[in-house]
Amino acid sequence: MSNDVSSSTPPPSEGQPGFVGRSIRDWTTLRKPAPQWQSIPLGLVCLAGCLAAWYFATLGPGEERIISPVMLPSPEETVDSFKSLWFERALTINTGITLRRVFLGFLLAVSVGIPLGVLAGCFSRAQAFLAPLILFGRNIPLAALIPLTFFFFGIGETQKVMFIFIACLAFIIADVAVAIRDVGTRYVDTAYTLGASRWQIIIKVLVPLALPSVFNSLRLLFGLAFGYIMLAELVKTGDGAGGLGYLINLSQRRGPREHIYLIVLIIPVIALIVDRFLYWIQRELFPHRYGGFGLLNHLVRRTLHAWDDFKQLFRSKPAVEQTEGAE
Repeated sequence: MSNDVSSSTPPPSEGQPGFVGRSIRDWTTLRKPAPQWQSIPLGLVCLAGCLAAWYFATLGPGEERIISPVMLPSPEETVDSFKSLWFERALTINTGITLRRVFLGFLLAVSVGIPLGVLAGCFSRAQAFLAPLILFGRNIPLAALIPLTFFFFGIGETQKVMFIFIACLAFIIADVAVAIRDVGTRYVDTAYTLGASRWQIIIKVLVPLALPSVFNSLRLLFGLAFGYIMLAELVKTGDGAGGLGYLINLSQRRGPREHIYLIVLIIPVIALIVDRFLYWIQRELFPHRYGGFGLLNHLVRRTLHAWDDFKQLFRSKPAVEQTEGAE
């Protein structure tokens, strides 16, 4: 009986790997996307490993620790100092000040950089004209901008906003120009065939098709700008809030050191929240590229259609008046 059962079971094929072999192949295949049910636990394991290393490096009394408490406080000591950071040093107010500076400087860079990037992407001579500015702006050390902005804009709020503007402008111009140039030539040729003018091709073909890539670049660059502002906030003027960068500098000079580590942990959390919000906007604006329900996309389309209908009301009046006059 047992021989019949064993004989009825087909032997495994040599070309078909077992469960272990398939798992190893999945984990070692180059550039194969990992499923979400694996990505999230792996990320949590990484965080747990970092926290465990921090805990064991600061375990025990101060003189017995692997790393001195002067250099690295324990996780418990760091968390316990959060109350003083929140109330005594106005964490929320300083966070709001930092975000306001980043938003103002970044919006200014976007308002200037996108039109220049469109010109550079559409016209090769404009690209050649702006090439030195882009090359200089992308390669200048950010630390060197601090004294220069002090000279031109003082040490107040204007300096911090302009620092973000100058630090981001060249990157925005370059990314927008690349996105415009990456639009397929077939779209331009089709628009010319349909009788579109040069201005119509730029506004209604090149810019809309490049917008998904442009918005994605801006989202990533905003995260970098949030880190740039820490350099500009090393100097505080007046009695108001100095921002998160100033709190780091203050904690380095006066203590407690735990506040430095808290702020370093808080900054990525805030940046992640802002990035996820911008990513939601990106998905809803461009669902065909990034997925999503397209809520903002439908809203923008309806707004543009309403604007076109509104303009048609004024365009049709002269024709009606001319007809009446001819009669």
